[in-house]
Amino acid sequence: MSRTRRTFTPEFKLQMVRLFENGKSKSEIIREYDLTASALDKWVKNHQNTGSFNHIDNLSEEERELRRLRKDIQQLKMENEIPKASSADHGTKIEVIRKNAHKYSVSAMCKVLQISRSTYYFVINKQRTNKQCERDNDINETIIQVFNSNRKCFGTRRIKNALHKLGLTVSRRRIGRVMKQNNLVSTYTIASYRPYPSKSNERLITNGLDRDFNRAQPMEVIVSDLTYVKVAGKWHYICVFIDLFNREIVGYSAGSRKSAELVLSSISTIKHDLRDVQMFHTDRGKEFDNQLIDEVLDGFDIERSLSMKGCPYDNAVAETTFKAMKTEFINQYTFISLKQVNIELFDYVNWYNNIRPHGALNYLTPKEYKENFYKNCLIFC
Repeated sequence: MSRTRRTFTPEFKLQMVRLFENGKSKSEIIREYDLTASALDKWVKNHQNTGSFNHIDNLSEEERELRRLRKDIQQLKMENEIPKASSADHGTKIEVIRKNAHKYSVSAMCKVLQISRSTYYFVINKQRTNKQCERDNDINETIIQVFNSNRKCFGTRRIKNALHKLGLTVSRRRIGRVMKQNNLVSTYTIASYRPYPSKSNERLITNGLDRDFNRAQPMEVIVSDLTYVKVAGKWHYICVFIDLFNREIVGYSAGSRKSAELVLSSISTIKHDLRDVQMFHTDRGKEFDNQLIDEVLDGFDIERSLSMKGCPYDNAVAETTFKAMKTEFINQYTFISLKQVNIELFDYVNWYNNIRPHGALNYLTPKEYKENFYKNCLIFC
């Protein structure tokens, strides 16, 4: 199946270049954003040379001619390097016997081709052993690659799920053994601390969600919360909005103050139709107690729900999401600027929604879970 041609805005290309300049490897960017290596290299080169992503701005007539010449040379090289088959060498005889062993007697073919059976079986068994060793090494390298390319936070269960998607069946026991041999320790083993409690929202709003975290429709209920991140020695904050249907992060923002403005900034990044939202649930943080937020909710006729004071279980999905963010994202960086936070946050949200398998979704990603939902709707509707 041919690859669908995609178009990218200059803003998206610039974001990819910033991720690369900020230290993210090209291979991870290519895999996580489904890009080609040539496209990313081209964007980086264009940005460094001219600062423009316009094709005309970055190609001269000499460069076009050089591309045509390179293509012709590559074609000639391929034609000259095609080997001619040999019908009499030792290896060819063994290969002929191997390919026809299901039709004829091995001993008869060995006699006709004047090669001993012991030589044939020695070579075949050696090839099988070498192939098994190569396969084992490939599996071990794949386990290491899956661990390192997923922010070093996957345990044996998620690695096994990722390998299954690649067509590899590997036990968790073996995965654990490979991780131990290569000193691969999940970041989830790092302990975190709880912040001091702050003032709470005392408004008389009940908990309409009532811990019913499973929803049948996208954007039916969204939940939100804030967490902290240290930037250049000072505390900054991240606000996210989560769709309970598939645990997707639908809105997010980062800022220097834990305020209602940060919450409104997160709302503005939500690309879904807010008229589909029936309920908005948060804890009783003061940053959610604001007239502007009330006006937004009233404008879209969204019901408000608040957790019981001092009870994090009422907003468990948001708490769990921030636990993951701290372990997989925040604790892995030393941020020097808010710009760096925004770049890395953009990258993490893309990975979280499109690549990271979620335990509550039977180890599907939020994107896969939603796609399956719409496919089933087309089948049964």
